[in-house]
Amino acid sequence: MNPGMTEQQIIQEILRGNRDLYRELVKRYQSMIFRTCMGFLHNKEEAEDLAQEVFIQAYQSLERFRGNAAFSTWLYRIAVNASLNKLRKNRGNLLFRKIESAFNREKDTVYSFPVPLADNPENLLITAEHREWVKKALDSLPEKQRTAIVLSQYDELPQKEIAAIMKITEGAVEALIQRAKANLRIRLAGLYKKNKK
Repeated sequence: MNPGMTEQQIIQEILRGNRDLYRELVKRYQSMIFRTCMGFLHNKEEAEDLAQEVFIQAYQSLERFRGNAAFSTWLYRIAVNASLNKLRKNRGNLLFRKIESAFNREKDTVYSFPVPLADNPENLLITAEHREWVKKALDSLPEKQRTAIVLSQYDELPQKEIAAIMKITEGAVEALIQRAKANLRIRLAGLYKKNKK
């Protein structure tokens, strides 16, 4: 990345035809966009594919970027929307995917999500046997709660940036995160009891 140029200047150069500079933006942000997609999809290959789609979509929409927010915020917004759209589309294929994942379980890469069965959702690393429970609990959250908790836990974004991405106040973000943690606790406790029977 050219150290003397702001992101806005880099974007202007890209729009003038200097496509190589876009590769630099992709390098800078690809791991954060992958983490965001992974937080929603829980599958490495799907998250990688979707991250690529996000960068293609961002490139095609680049002239609509006004610079009112940071480029990273704008990119996160595209990634969140793309992830939610993919989840909505995939709901129709859920039965097929459940059957397929039963056969491909060893290939299915799942990231652990730090939400415990106890009182404090930040203090427990989920073991391999709990990952599936966390996935189910996370997927059962309402969209706004899931978005807030994914951006907070997977991407470790400050509430101010999450507020900008979601276009809500910081107070609303804090409330969503608290509700998401409470709901995750309840759902995980329910799954834990059900599986211990």
